Amino acid sequence: MKTMITAALFVAGLAGGALADPVLGVWKTEVDDGKYAHVKFAPCGANFCGKIVKSFNSEGQYDSPNVGKMLFIDMTPDGNGKYSGSAWRPANGKIYKGSMTLKGNKLKAGGCVAGIICIKNTLTRIK
Repeated sequence: MKTMITAALFVAGLAGGALADPVLGVWKTEVDDGKYAHVKFAPCGANFCGKIVKSFNSEGQYDSPNVGKMLFIDMTPDGNGKYSGSAWRPANGKIYKGSMTLKGNKLKAGGCVAGIICIKNTLTRIK
């Protein structure tokens, strides 16, 4: 019984740590090809994923087919506000080896395919 309680407390501690991670919340991307999105970061397993929850163009919010899709996939916290995983770019449909660096309310994200073709985007915290 004591072992079960200890295990439960350990699991609760891990979940509490994930829930308190500063990357969690809603972020606004920079404009890319005339469009931008709101991305919600949430735990996905032991890591974090960022899903597109709203999309915008020059006329305002619109129903993009990308809403509901993962923009950031399995971002692993590496310490000191750094994360690594994968990033998907809707403009070309490519998945990049990605990294993010969190500083205050700015999340600098970038990724490369084959170490040659790279993208960068700075997200700003909304909530």
